[in-house]
Amino acid sequence: MDDRNLMQDILLLEKGACDLYMHGTIESSSQNINKAFKTALNSSLTLQDDIYKKMTQKGWYQTEQAEQNKVDTLKQKFSNSSMQ
Repeated sequence: MDDRNLMQDILLLEKGACDLYMHGTIESSSQNINKAFKTALNSSLTLQDDIYKKMTQKGWYQTEQAEQNKVDTLKQKFSNSSMQ
């Protein structure tokens, strides 16, 4: 397994951890538990961002710039659906 595949796997696992912590935060039954999940979520999101930035620097994570007309179309779509 090369470095790129390893980093992709790590990023995928970190995204999964973020998802679990987010659901734990939403479903927590007390302030203490909620705070613990929020803290873990924030740490995990920071780590995910660090991994993403490193992969981007290496050219392993490519993103496309969204076309402005597509962004505007989606904004319009969701602003209309929220008013109903």
